[in-house]
This record gives sequence, structure tokens and C-alpha cells, in this order.
Amino acid sequence: MSSALVARAAFNRNVAAAIARRSLRPLAVQARGAADSAYVPGGPIYRGTVNDPTPFPPPSKTHGSYHWAFERLLSASLVPMTVAAFVTSGTNYPILDGILGVSLVMHSHLGFDQVLVDYLHPRKFPLLGPIFTWTLRATTVGVLVGIYQFNTNDIGLTELIAKAWHA
Repeated sequence: MSSALVARAAFNRNVAAAIARRSLRPLAVQARGAADSAYVPGGPIYRGTVNDPTPFPPPSKTHGSYHWAFERLLSASLVPMTVAAFVTSGTNYPILDGILGVSLVMHSHLGFDQVLVDYLHPRKFPLLGPIFTWTLRATTVGVLVGIYQFNTNDIGLTELIAKAWHA
């Protein structure tokens, strides 16, 4: 009895697949028109578009696992640096104030750079991606210059935050 059920199920599956193929083929031909080539199961493959595999960059110590480890080390080191900067005064320890300022800017730069790499990569946005990347780099340099000027010619980053905290 069970062998009859298996045979009937296999037969029904084959018949249903054949009927589906025959019934869907005219729709595919009508959608493309008579001048196009015959239907290819799995769809046509276009060269030079999203069907091409992503080229892998050559191994580099500044990217990949070393880059990831540096980002995590920088993120983890911001916690004790921030605590140390607020326990001590920035005017008494200007080196700590400068390191904290540079670390915060680099941490922000790396985060925004990853957003650009993930969402505005040059393959999909050949014009917009590089423009935003260079805009981020120029902005980072400008902020670093501003942090340097603020730490050397004014009260410094930690003193500013301490005054804003107590205001």
C-alpha cells in the first residue's frame, strides 16, 4: 500500500512540474517579446552588473582583522581615557587632553568611514562614493586642526566638557 502511495506522489509531482513549465513558458515569452532569445532557466546572466562577483582586495595589514582589532582597541581605550580625563583636570595634563581629542576624532572618522564603505561603495556609486570619502577625510583633518587649536589656545576639551557639565 505504501509503495503505491509513493509512486502516486512521485507521478503527481512530475505531472505538476510539467504542467507548470508548459503553462509558465508562454508568459515568459510574451513578457520579453518574440524577438528575444528563448527562456533560460535561472534567468539570463548579464556581464558587468550585479551578477558579477565582488573582487576581493589584496590582503593588507591596515584592513581586515588588524583594522578591526585596532577599531576595537581604540573603542575600548576611550572608556578609561575619558574617566582619566575627567578625574584629572585637562589644564594639568594637556597630553591626556590631546590624546583624548585625537582618539575621539579618529573613533568618529573610522565609524563614518565604515558607513561610507558599506553604503556608498564606489562600485554602486562611482561618483558619489569618492566625493563623500574625500569630504570625510577633509572634515576629519579640519576637526583635528580645530581640536589642536582649542586645546592649545583655549581651555581644552576636558575643561569645556567639565564647565558645560556643571553649568
